[in-house]
Order: sequence, then structure tokens, then C-alpha cells
Amino acid sequence: MSTLRVAALHRYPVKGLSPEPLESADLAAGAYFPGDRLFAIENGPSGFDPAAPAHQPKIKFLMLMRNEELARLATRYDDATGTLSIREGDRGRLRADLGTREGRLSLEAFFRRFMPEALRGPPKLLSAPAGFRFTDSRRGFVSLINLASVAAIEDMVGVPVDPLRFRGNLQISGLAPFAELDLVGAELVCASGLRLRVTKRTERCAATNVDPATGLRDLAIPRALMQHLGHTDCGVYAEIVAGGSLRRGDALAVAA
Repeated sequence: MSTLRVAALHRYPVKGLSPEPLESADLAAGAYFPGDRLFAIENGPSGFDPAAPAHQPKIKFLMLMRNEELARLATRYDDATGTLSIREGDRGRLRADLGTREGRLSLEAFFRRFMPEALRGPPKLLSAPAGFRFTDSRRGFVSLINLASVAAIEDMVGVPVDPLRFRGNLQISGLAPFAELDLVGAELVCASGLRLRVTKRTERCAATNVDPATGLRDLAIPRALMQHLGHTDCGVYAEIVAGGSLRRGDALAVAA
């Protein structure tokens, strides 16, 4: 049994927009990471039906793989008020109550102004119905990034690599590089009673090529992974099989 450490926790309330660091989170069995991928912005009609929600390919939404300019925006979502704030550099660009029609329309108008050439049709804010999230993977309940794998990628590309390029919920230390890929089928357990079952590897896409601080597409990470490892996997997904709290710095044990 190995012991790992939670180095950081992040949520992404709006698919494709910036991460929000957390000190702790309460994870519920069978649920998604709390506050994660609650919203998405359609890039033209996607066919998503909130009455019968089904997973849609990420290319139907605004996302970093194709829309690197999104990384220039720093966003924060306030759960209590339902308000999304957007800043670009030192400039506040928008405060919108996503629970109101007026707020949603103001957000959609902002993206029409911000990135008109990238739009395939009218941008529309989508809200996830209960029990659904706008994750890249159909079963992407919680995503984990191994910091040793990120360090290995730095060696491959020869420059520093921000772990936020991988947009994970949990950044984990204590594993050898890419050892997370061998954890599929294993469980991670925490003293709070939390149990995470690792379900699949995460195949990386061109979103990782975008610097999350500058919005520049300055690296070729999937290509580097393929050249050095023969695949593009880095990080894993897990499902929550028993609920519990998780704090930054908590230990996780790997139990086969």
C-alpha cells in the first residue's frame, strides 16, 4: 500500500474557463467533483437537451483545445449568488447572475464580442441538470494529475510545464512518473472515509498545448508524449465509491 499526498484541488465551474483553487471539498458517493463543469457555452447549436441530458463531444462547446484565447480570462463563480465574474488582466469585464435570463444574455453577448471569429453560431450558456456535468469523459467524475508525470513532461519538452495545463481536480504527489496509469481498477482511500476508484486513463488533447496564464499555444505536449511513450495518456479519472472530505495536504492510500 502506497501513500500519496493531495498537493492541490481545483474546480472548473464553466467548461473551458479558468480553474478555481480550493482548500477542501466534500465529495459524495456517485457524484461529480463538487462545483465542477456546472456550465458550458455552446459554440452554435449542440443538440443538448436538458430534459434528457447526454454527453456531447467537447468540440460543440467553447474550449481550450480550439479556443486558446479563453485562457486570457480569469473567472470566478460564486455559488451563493450564482454570479460569474470575468477579468482580463487587471480589467473587470463582466459580472453576470447566471440564474437570471438577463445574466445569461449578458454572458452570451460578452463572448460574441470577445471571440466573434471563433464562433460557429450564437454562443449559449448551458446549465447542467441534476446528476449531469459537462465533463470531457462520460464518466469523468473526478480527474487526477500526477505531478511527477508533469515533471517528466518538462524533461521531454525542455521548459517548465504548469500542471494547470491538464485541468485536473486533484494534483497528486508521491507517485513515480506515469505510475497513475497503472492504478486503473485500484482504489484511493482517505482517512475521512473517502474512496475513489480509478476508472480510466486520460488521453491528452491539444488543450494542454495552451499556457493557462498567457493563452499562448506554445507547446506540443500530446506529440511529446507520443514520441517518448508511444501514447498520449497523462492522469486518470476516478469515481467516488464512498463519500468523504478532502483537504489540500491530505494523504491518500492506494489499495489494490
